[in-house]
Amino acid sequence: MTENIIGHNLILSLSSLSIFKMLWPSITAFFFGVLITPFISRILYKHKLWKKKNIKATIDGQEAPITASILNDGKRETPRLGGIIIVFSVLFSAIIYSLLPFIFPHSNIVSKLVFISRNQTWVPLAVFIFAALIGFIDDLASTGTLNITNKQGEAGMPLRFRLLFVVLFAILAGSWFYFKLGFDYVHIPFLGDIHLGIYIILFFILMFLSTYGASNIDGLDGLSGGIFAIIFSSYAVIALINNQIDIATLCLVITGGLLAFLWFNIPPARFYLSEVGYMPLAILLAIISIMTNAAIILIIIAMPFVITEATTIIQLLSKKFRKKKVFPVTPIHNTFVYIGWNKEKVVMRYWIFTAIFALLGIALYIIS
Repeated sequence: MTENIIGHNLILSLSSLSIFKMLWPSITAFFFGVLITPFISRILYKHKLWKKKNIKATIDGQEAPITASILNDGKRETPRLGGIIIVFSVLFSAIIYSLLPFIFPHSNIVSKLVFISRNQTWVPLAVFIFAALIGFIDDLASTGTLNITNKQGEAGMPLRFRLLFVVLFAILAGSWFYFKLGFDYVHIPFLGDIHLGIYIILFFILMFLSTYGASNIDGLDGLSGGIFAIIFSSYAVIALINNQIDIATLCLVITGGLLAFLWFNIPPARFYLSEVGYMPLAILLAIISIMTNAAIILIIIAMPFVITEATTIIQLLSKKFRKKKVFPVTPIHNTFVYIGWNKEKVVMRYWIFTAIFALLGIALYIIS
């Protein structure tokens, strides 16, 4: 009887410590992000790091007058590179909690707060950093700071180059998981694990391209930041269910950085997420979904991304083969603005929509 009570209390104690470990670095990331934002914001505005020209063309090279009028891109002087707030917040939290055990070597609690581990978070964080660097270069190019243009002659890294980097990151991550960690399977809900062998690398490429493909969901103030915060919170829950505490902590640290960004990104936005934010977040989401055996569930949890990507593809195919549009404008959230919804209504309804599907995804994951 006594042993059962002691064991029960020990489980509660470990659970409490795990929850503390998950929450505290996230809180740290949030407050650090809020503190550094005024300084970074001044730099962005001082150097006028915003797009210098209005949107001229869609992804297929055709004119985009509706999108240009909705986003008012280039006329409204709002800097890009806002995602750097998230990147710095995550790195600060990761570094500070990795160093604290050396500063307080006799503190058991401090040592438990380290969430960077070889088998869970080392590779995701490394890819996150490198993807942020590529996004940073693209943002500098799109603001005219670097002399890089796409095939339309507009400032910015060509899409094919960005996709090439996404594929490269996928190959590196997939190779590490397969050759170093022996990871080669995908979990199919209600069916179990399917071992892919070396083809797991191809699955990584598919997932990376899929999550990055919905990057055009960024555009309305607060839209992408709120959606990402909900999705990463959902994967923190899934990782906790799997007892992947370090991954759960990393997800919440990302959420903390996103909330700091969102504090300044709600209308009127002080800056945009842009590539330095979207690329690392999208790629990290793909990795975490695979590591938590919830890659297929991502289709449900990230339903706004799925709809955005699907409707954009439908629009492109229709314009190519039918010579006419299916929707007035894509991405689809711009259609809602076009038909008369105000932007704040679109953003908040997207948040609600994401939250509902995130809960549905978690529920399906639990029973599968």
